[in-house]
Amino acid sequence: MIRSADPGVIRPYLKDASNLTGGYAQEVVFPEDEKDVVQVLEEACCTKTPVTVAGNGTGLVGARIPFGGTVLSTEKLGGLKYIHQTAGDTSYAVTGPAVTLRALQAAVSAKGLLYPPDPTEENAFLGASVATNASGSRTFKYGVTRRWVRRLKVVLATGDILDLRRGECLADKKERLFLKGSRNVFELKLPQYRMPEGKHSAGYYVAPGMSALDLFIGSEGTLGVITEVELALIPIPQELFSGIVFFEREADALQFVGRARKESLKNRASRATGQIDARALEYFDSHALDILRPAYAQIPQKAQAALFFEQELPSDFEKKAVDQWFHVCQGCHALLDQSWFSQGMKEHDAYRVFRHAIPVLVNKILRQYNQQKIGTDFTVPNERFFDLFELYRQNLSDSGLRYCIFGHIADNHLHINLLPENDREAERGWQIYRKIALQIIRWGGTISAEHGVGKIKREYLLDMFGPLGLREMAAMKKKLDPCVILGRGNIIPDEYLYD
Repeated sequence: MIRSADPGVIRPYLKDASNLTGGYAQEVVFPEDEKDVVQVLEEACCTKTPVTVAGNGTGLVGARIPFGGTVLSTEKLGGLKYIHQTAGDTSYAVTGPAVTLRALQAAVSAKGLLYPPDPTEENAFLGASVATNASGSRTFKYGVTRRWVRRLKVVLATGDILDLRRGECLADKKERLFLKGSRNVFELKLPQYRMPEGKHSAGYYVAPGMSALDLFIGSEGTLGVITEVELALIPIPQELFSGIVFFEREADALQFVGRARKESLKNRASRATGQIDARALEYFDSHALDILRPAYAQIPQKAQAALFFEQELPSDFEKKAVDQWFHVCQGCHALLDQSWFSQGMKEHDAYRVFRHAIPVLVNKILRQYNQQKIGTDFTVPNERFFDLFELYRQNLSDSGLRYCIFGHIADNHLHINLLPENDREAERGWQIYRKIALQIIRWGGTISAEHGVGKIKREYLLDMFGPLGLREMAAMKKKLDPCVILGRGNIIPDEYLYD
């Protein structure tokens, strides 16, 4: 195991994609196996040294940035171990936490398989995507990371090793979990707060009869260090149809969303074949298109909104489904002749690059002005979707701030990205962010659907679950991490850990 107190070695671990500044640490360690992780955590417990778990630096909430203590880098803890392939839908992969999502998808694709979650940042480590319960464009059909995790191995701060398989360790009727570690048994009382509807990655997951591994999915390195993951896989679809559809009016784009989403959910429920069934439906507002235009001159000048969709096609029904998509485009007044539709994997891959280009360009703009990212990660219940859109417009149109809106519109999950050019604008941006966040909470939504809470969004988690909810989370954490060393500063403010 390598360890270093050299400031030059530590420096890269004091930043991530959030642009949060001020981090510092005494050393960085690089465990190479589970025994090394146990050793690091045991030593830290004895000295009460904070340990911050670091992935590949792609996070947006500052979770990997330390404020003292030791950085535990997961980069040498191993990648893909093996793929178990079957003729049906029971294939799976076993991997360490350090494989990137891009490498994982390439490896399973070579076997004719697919890992359905599709987080935007393909350089993220799988362990980090589990630690935030990441999602992405395919969530509309396939759900979030949690749904695809079959088993986890986790090292606790005590040095205990948990081996948790879905369905084998469940919360009892008194809402307790009994976790059997390699040394100790831990009794946990589940918090009583209500989880929001839909996509959610804010605080510890709780549900009646939940599997124990779900507590660690989305826990952002505060409960343990993930050392092994078993993931469910499915056969890769044979045919895909996708498109980027442009609209002259935003209202027409929203009508398209409503129709495509309704048809997809209806056909999925009835198991209809050869009908509209989007697995992804992604939105770009006019400001997002303006940011993209320098790299994509073929974007129509009249376009004020765009939607990227993709659908898997059974070959026997390909023409029928494609005709239905064109019918919806015509009915919603799309700029049909100027829109783009795939005729093969080359175009399909190009459209996915287009979709993933916007967050990269946003981060480039923020670096230009040396500003921290101010990006929403909110979702709301279905009945509040159009209210959400109106709320965004009301608060942004007269703000004087540059912004863009894009994202997973089929899941009621749009990202506002505010682009301040100086600290004064940033302060105004955070004021707008908080105002919107409070309304989202009143509507029963979540302040984080996929990026987690980290260090940046803790105050909004307090708004969401209240002091009692945070104390309940803290009580569970202290059972598993009695020395309170793991992920200090993430999710739970210190005052709730030491009161």
